[in-house]
Amino acid sequence: MKTLHKPALLTALAAVLSFALTASQAKELPPMLNLPQTGENPTSINYAQLPVLRGQHAVVSFGEPSSPYRLHNYLTFFDGKYWCMWSNGPVIEDHARQIVCYATSSDGLHWNAAQQIMPRSTSKGFRYIARGFWVRDGKLLALASYDQAYLNFVVTQRVHYFGKSLQLMAWEWQSETAQWKPLGTMFKDAINNFPPQLLPNGEWAMLRRNHKKQISLLVGGTDSPLDWTAMPLATSQTKGRFRAEEPDWWTLPDNRLLGLFRDNCGSKRFYRAVSEDNGRTWTTPEKTNFPDATSKFFCLRTSHGYYVLISNANPTGRNPLCLSTSEDGITFTRMGRLDIPEKVTPPPSKIKYIKPIFSSYQYPHAIEHDGHLLIAYSRAKRTIEVVKVPLSELDALRQAK
Repeated sequence: MKTLHKPALLTALAAVLSFALTASQAKELPPMLNLPQTGENPTSINYAQLPVLRGQHAVVSFGEPSSPYRLHNYLTFFDGKYWCMWSNGPVIEDHARQIVCYATSSDGLHWNAAQQIMPRSTSKGFRYIARGFWVRDGKLLALASYDQAYLNFVVTQRVHYFGKSLQLMAWEWQSETAQWKPLGTMFKDAINNFPPQLLPNGEWAMLRRNHKKQISLLVGGTDSPLDWTAMPLATSQTKGRFRAEEPDWWTLPDNRLLGLFRDNCGSKRFYRAVSEDNGRTWTTPEKTNFPDATSKFFCLRTSHGYYVLISNANPTGRNPLCLSTSEDGITFTRMGRLDIPEKVTPPPSKIKYIKPIFSSYQYPHAIEHDGHLLIAYSRAKRTIEVVKVPLSELDALRQAK
């Protein structure tokens, strides 16, 4: 990790000032949502009547009595296989002794038995949280945060986000031994939301929160996967108006970056900001007209050129799991719902102690491969599931009137 000396500190302070000043200088963006039937009014959306995007469904991992918790799922395709990781814990949610598990599949629908990426922490009260796969220089890395789960282990065991010990760590897949090799700490006082992706200038970047939930952009990872510098972006401590949480970003066709934020202040809307200089400075986050249930979301640009946003758009809860499309990455003009069964039934070996699971679908992540989107999510924080959707379904949604 790079230490910020005086010149770098001055640069960081300048970035904070620029972050506050660039709002008036940025081009005004059009509304984030504009659907054929309901226009720019999100309150008119009938989620039960959204078009259904047909796909194939599969369960990656069922919770068990000793470790029922399943969340923070991530996907990648590497070495001819689909890979899925998730947080695997003894208590819902994110309590001490939590680890990160992974499974692989040749087709994205039939998954091998889950295995651990790391052993349980030997430090009392500590946990790991899954943070995604990163394919870098032909090697597969697995990322996880590590910190203490409780404010005071002796007094209370109520979960706390995040401990002062927070750090982002990396493991490298060793194909010869089929094991994960620890690489060490990528950045102290950091938890990312999604793994690194490339900026228009060729640098790697990922959004990071510190233990105070302040948000910055980590830039680096070129010379070493452990070499990063933080660029201030936004803070979740803005009281009474907006509290940024679980952000995502993507590159627009003109190489600007668009950052999107979940708002934990109860607005039930996404906030967004724009950077015109590869994340060095950002506009002040603005409230959009795109609805949100206050949940994690994910956006990617497909090989067909359009953007896909997967989110819990219904502000009343995390059902359904919606998919929206945009031609320019700014305004989303179509919205559908994923073809997810209302309940899943455990296999015969587990049916005696696990009841069928209904309820919410959350924390989506997706990759595109072989003409499909593979979308992973958690059901009720107890199972990890996937839906494999042909791109032809998304093309049909985009053409619907």
